[in-house]
Amino acid sequence: MPAFKYQVIIGLETHVQLLTQTKLFCRCACRFGDPPNTNTCPVCLGLPGALPVMNRAAFEQALKAAVGLNCEIPQYTKWDRKQYFYPDLPKGYQISQYDLPMSERGWVEIRSSDGAFEAKRVRIIRAHLEEDAGKSMHDETAGKNDSRIDLNRCGTPLLEIVTEPDMRSPAEARAYLDELKLLLTYLGVSDCNMQEGSLRVDANINLHIENSGETVATPIVEVKNMNSFRAVERALQYEIGRQFDVFVETGVTKGTPEGFKTTRGWDDTAEVTHPLREKEESSDYRYFPEPDLTPVIVSREQCQAVRAALGERPAELRERLIDQYGLSDYDANVIVSGGPDYAGYFLAVADGCGDSKLAANWVTQTIARELKERNLTAGELARQRLAADRLVELLALVQNRSMDTSRAKEVFAKMIESARPVAEVVAELGVEKVDESQLYDLARELLAQNPSIAADIQSGKLKAAGRLIGLAKQKNPNIDPGRFREICIELSQGRT
Repeated sequence: MPAFKYQVIIGLETHVQLLTQTKLFCRCACRFGDPPNTNTCPVCLGLPGALPVMNRAAFEQALKAAVGLNCEIPQYTKWDRKQYFYPDLPKGYQISQYDLPMSERGWVEIRSSDGAFEAKRVRIIRAHLEEDAGKSMHDETAGKNDSRIDLNRCGTPLLEIVTEPDMRSPAEARAYLDELKLLLTYLGVSDCNMQEGSLRVDANINLHIENSGETVATPIVEVKNMNSFRAVERALQYEIGRQFDVFVETGVTKGTPEGFKTTRGWDDTAEVTHPLREKEESSDYRYFPEPDLTPVIVSREQCQAVRAALGERPAELRERLIDQYGLSDYDANVIVSGGPDYAGYFLAVADGCGDSKLAANWVTQTIARELKERNLTAGELARQRLAADRLVELLALVQNRSMDTSRAKEVFAKMIESARPVAEVVAELGVEKVDESQLYDLARELLAQNPSIAADIQSGKLKAAGRLIGLAKQKNPNIDPGRFREICIELSQGRT
């Protein structure tokens, strides 16, 4: 069998629920977890005579996201009806945008944290507004095998973001989704919670295979029902192997009867895709202009105002942390990936103590561990347990050698537990600075009591000094172990 070479071609369609209080065309609340069919009205139920009215806040949120995605914003955009029939779509059509979307031709830059691929731009074809459908709840485990419809979600505002097929591996697709989620979170336009359906991903994938001197393309497959970024990555990896195996076994390409575009679902338990239906084309939806809504005009001044108020995007912040704060790529990525509150906490600590590396060590390790163990966000930690300025006060004591790092972590633990200021905790624990003369006296005492250790240090076995630190800590827990070690070496080698 010949060894085929192939290239993976991936494009993503992402549906992002915008953070608005009410739905896109009515006043019903956008709340997750309410009893089924309680947030509905004649408009989102599709009752005769009900007319939609555009939610201005939803459009402004979408405009902010589109500018953040580097999209071009046309001055004129309109609404269209996308027609299909499904139980959770009571009107029989979805109000969306077709030929004149609210934004197009943008890009997101992705980079690999482990060097798996080179940094690149993923182009955005369009980002447009549309209303969501309801939710079908299938009961197959209780033995009834029935389905129920919850229309609470019907009409919530979605921003659909469609990429060019620019990604060449599942890792690139994952990196794009990570960066997109970060961007939308920093902009404050969505919480991007996949468990609640605030962010949903459909992936289009096929292979370009070199065969007998020419390149042939396998049929495009759209993969649905992926409930995490890891699931997207696994589904794409599986589909690469499946499509290649089908090609090798049958030679199926786009020109054959078996070569139609298809939609497949991802089974996360079995880790396989399974066929759902042939993939629809735009003509299948019979788009036509929405007669009940007027077009939207966006002025240049409005776009400029949005752009000016956009704030720092994740990619820009990442570069600033590297260039201005001197952090490594790894530390900068960890801090940015923690979200805007986490990054803001770091910046406050770094600016307050004047030592970016010290701040990064504490925030990415000690603070991150507390957030995970207590299931808190950085904002909640700052408000409830430890404000950034209090951590700055603690680090100042480490910087002026009033206490060593291990002692500082004891104080930190007490501060987190009690939410009390540094001075109170330091007084309670009896932490005080040990001056140089006390360190020298203690070093002389311990060296005299342990001549074998002194001899080892004198002969160049400097690690032996570590044994004296433990003994010194027993006598005075406030000593600076680093400075005490230096003094022991000085005294043993006669350099005083």
